[in-house]
Amino acid sequence: MDPDPARTKTKQVSSRLLEMSGIKGKVTQPGPSVTRCKDYGDDLFSTGHPWSVYEISDAQVDEGMQNLRKALEENGWKITKEGRANSQAQDPEIYAENKAEQFAVHITGEKKSATGGPLILFNVVSACFRAASASALDGEY
Repeated sequence: MDPDPARTKTKQVSSRLLEMSGIKGKVTQPGPSVTRCKDYGDDLFSTGHPWSVYEISDAQVDEGMQNLRKALEENGWKITKEGRANSQAQDPEIYAENKAEQFAVHITGEKKSATGGPLILFNVVSACFRAASASALDGEY
């Protein structure tokens, strides 16, 4: 798979995660980035897509995290870890992977604080894909 189709697939995975949350809010930009999987070969790369839903309420954070816990497993994702983040805020978090789709996600629900408003953070990462050639990755970011 080359970078453009991989980015498209990553955007689709992110869109489905947003739908699973059931939350309406503003979504951050930009789209997925490409990183070489240098330890495994020059023609291998993964995609990463950190994004968030914001301009939501504390109640929507709770609702979104609850919806995700249920919907992830119903949609081919396996929750590998969930609980509270190891931080002062102890925000709820979920780690999940979808082996069929070849993606993993880390989701954190942050409530309103002195430094910002409520939001749900998503960090979507793909497995390593093989590009047509190492040069297909030149100039990609």
